[in-house]
Amino acid sequence: MNELPHRRRWMLQMQQPLPPATVFDRTTFLVGTAAAVWMAVIIAIQGVRTPWALVWFIPIWAITAYLVLPRLHRMLSDLYVPDYFFGRTRTADGLLGDPVNLGVDGSGAQLDHVMTTAGWHRADEITAVSTWRIIASTLTRRSYATAPVSPLMLFGRRHDVAYQQEVEGNPKQRHHVRFWHSPPGWLLPGGAHADWLGAATYDTDVGLSLFTLQVTHRIDQNTDVERDHVVTTAQSADSEVTVRLLRDFTTGYHSRNGGGDRFVTDGNLPIVDVSRTVPPEPVAVVQPESGTARQIARAPLSVITAVMLIALVTVIQLVDVLTDGTFWQLLADSEPDELVLIIVVAGVFGSFMIWQLIMAWLVLRRGRRSRAVLIVLVALQILFMAIDYLDGSATLGLDWTLLTASVQAITLLCLSSESAGAWARRRR
Repeated sequence: MNELPHRRRWMLQMQQPLPPATVFDRTTFLVGTAAAVWMAVIIAIQGVRTPWALVWFIPIWAITAYLVLPRLHRMLSDLYVPDYFFGRTRTADGLLGDPVNLGVDGSGAQLDHVMTTAGWHRADEITAVSTWRIIASTLTRRSYATAPVSPLMLFGRRHDVAYQQEVEGNPKQRHHVRFWHSPPGWLLPGGAHADWLGAATYDTDVGLSLFTLQVTHRIDQNTDVERDHVVTTAQSADSEVTVRLLRDFTTGYHSRNGGGDRFVTDGNLPIVDVSRTVPPEPVAVVQPESGTARQIARAPLSVITAVMLIALVTVIQLVDVLTDGTFWQLLADSEPDELVLIIVVAGVFGSFMIWQLIMAWLVLRRGRRSRAVLIVLVALQILFMAIDYLDGSATLGLDWTLLTASVQAITLLCLSSESAGAWARRRR
């Protein structure tokens, strides 16, 4: 009797107007997308005019694959991809992702106990450290048993937990499954219940995404085999684990996931019941206080990248001023009154640079207002540079000016990303 009000409440929440913070993020998302397209076009035009045109293909590909195409997909998919449950996940870019092919009944502790007992490893979160580790492990072919998995979305949020098993220590191949906790009172189509829903796939290799051109894992076509592998290992881990099968949960079909990989499924949904398992009592561990270094280590890659780029732009601008012969000649030839004015302007410029670095540091410490201030500042700098370029006041060649503009555009994209917004809004 209590499930219906919960279900209605959840449905109403999905229909509520967007909060101001989300509107702000999406607006800056659009500005960042426009800036990325502008940078890609400028670099492409300038790059083909040089004998190093093939070398300039690399930053053009990187901007297109990791900045432009994902954001265009996200804006378009918000229009034409349904935002209700129909057995498919969505990528962070909004594309249709892997099929939902598994359900679980039980608590998070029971699920974790069964999966770890069955030999699965809980995947790390995507941070700067874990990203570097997975790149190094792929290049050196070294094992990384807890490597992060790319985020997939269900119920309007990324997966709650993910598990994986490497194949013979090869980081290119792995079994992996993502799980989402179902909203309170939510029922599957047809009225069945599941505490958790999962998407299990098997990575076969590393390649380029068909839709975004990003480097990504390729999955095996038969996702039902991986689904059955998860069920089998869970049953072997604990004799109390049972399985019920929802036959023809969806019509059997074949499609492509967000990376462009083909997959097929028979449409059945096994629901693994772990509610009768008894996980071990958690060991009381005194957690150290969350210091600044520990907090920064948990920051998403987008936030760390934005802060590093802000520091880079600051250094570039300071070097540009200090190496400008015209500036020093102006100081030498200025009258005392003019010299005071120049020093005041230089002091204001230096103070602005220092203030920008302080804002970036506060963003690392999860400052919501600092992130908003930085987004506005970077967006205004890009806007002023675009105005100067369009009216002919400035020219963008393969020089410091284009480098600064490109870095600022990437900074805005990082600060306006969903991961950066979620990081800033998360409670400390």
